[in-house]
Amino acid sequence: MDALVSTAWLADALDAPDLRILDCTYLDPALGRDATAEHRAGHIPGARYLDLARISDPDTVLPTMLPPPALFAAEVGALGVGDGDRVVLYDESPWRTAARAWFSFRSFGLRAAILDGGLAKWRAEGRPLATGIGPATQRPLTLRTARSGVRDLAAVRAGLASGGEQLVDARSAPRFTGTEPDPRPGVAAGHIPGSVNLPYPRLFAPDGTYLPRPELARAFAAAGVDLDRPVVATCGSGVTAATIAFAAHLLGRDVPVYDGSWTEWGGDPATPKARA
Repeated sequence: MDALVSTAWLADALDAPDLRILDCTYLDPALGRDATAEHRAGHIPGARYLDLARISDPDTVLPTMLPPPALFAAEVGALGVGDGDRVVLYDESPWRTAARAWFSFRSFGLRAAILDGGLAKWRAEGRPLATGIGPATQRPLTLRTARSGVRDLAAVRAGLASGGEQLVDARSAPRFTGTEPDPRPGVAAGHIPGSVNLPYPRLFAPDGTYLPRPELARAFAAAGVDLDRPVVATCGSGVTAATIAFAAHLLGRDVPVYDGSWTEWGGDPATPKARA
């Protein structure tokens, strides 16, 4: 199974006994949407709802951080995902949150695919939807690594100081330049000095699918990113940074994510900040 699968591929594979589908839609309450209610109202047949908040570290004030391995295995295993399963992730979130779920799976050494275009494309094509919450049986899920492909604040500072890593910020240009205030209380405006900006919507076509690989490569190059050198992805809270990591994965590159991202860096009075 490829890392990016089409709606046609998934429609053909729906009845496969080893296939598990997870709806990874994650929403800010400020949007006035309820992701769980939306899942109940209509989801891809056989899908279970994976709440990213439930696979986040409960012992930090930073949002959506990777959880302890045991918590991840328990939560995902409770959705019926077990050893040997093929997993397809999708969402209907403006932040493309299936990529964050993909990053979480990858961090624990597990493979998963993303449905290209997500639920919006599936629905636009008139494909079937199911309602309600389907039953799931807890299955054992063996993790192969513990939080790999993750950078913390100290590692990001060291990488920038040495010049050994490029830091790519997935936030919007106004957030990156600091012309727009950060929405989180106590977090400064601006960006990490030395980072470059590649707003994550630039990785997608108008229909919500990922750009073809040659166009993805051009998007990185236009942002000043050399994919032949080490890259680290960042954003506001480690969510949209995962789209940078996934797009790079499609291009054959392994890009770690700064999990704390700007929420941690911009909220720390001791870190340097840049604007414009």
